[in-house]
Amino acid sequence: MTVRKGEKSDLPAVFALMLELAEYENGLDQVSNTVDQMLIDGFGPDPVFGLLVAEQEGEVIGSSIYYYRYSTWKGKQLYLEDLVVTEQKRRTGAGKLLFEKTIEIAREEKCTGMVWQVLNWNEPAIQFYKHYQSNFDKGWTNCSIIF
Repeated sequence: MTVRKGEKSDLPAVFALMLELAEYENGLDQVSNTVDQMLIDGFGPDPVFGLLVAEQEGEVIGSSIYYYRYSTWKGKQLYLEDLVVTEQKRRTGAGKLLFEKTIEIAREEKCTGMVWQVLNWNEPAIQFYKHYQSNFDKGWTNCSIIF
């Protein structure tokens, strides 16, 4: 198993992983993104996200999608949008490799930290993140405006 920078040709597999995650999170009906849009957003002239993939025997089995955000209190931070490993390959170490490589990128890019969200009912993910002495905020409510 290897973790490497994602390439354009990985996007169909990464999108399939994202759909698998959306189904797991009961949000498949909310997906409006496409592989074509990800190609523009991640590999166009002004990419807005970074991509890592976990690969085993030539097959993409996991991905980490991230971007940079700015905290007025902390400065530049890496935001982990999604870390997903296909269900059949969970508990093989792929998630650990992806997560640690994402942390490595944050450090290399001189970020002050890495942030992400986890659903409060996703106990396997919560337990995974606890292995890294993660902080779980209780005082913030997520807000959004969808266009």
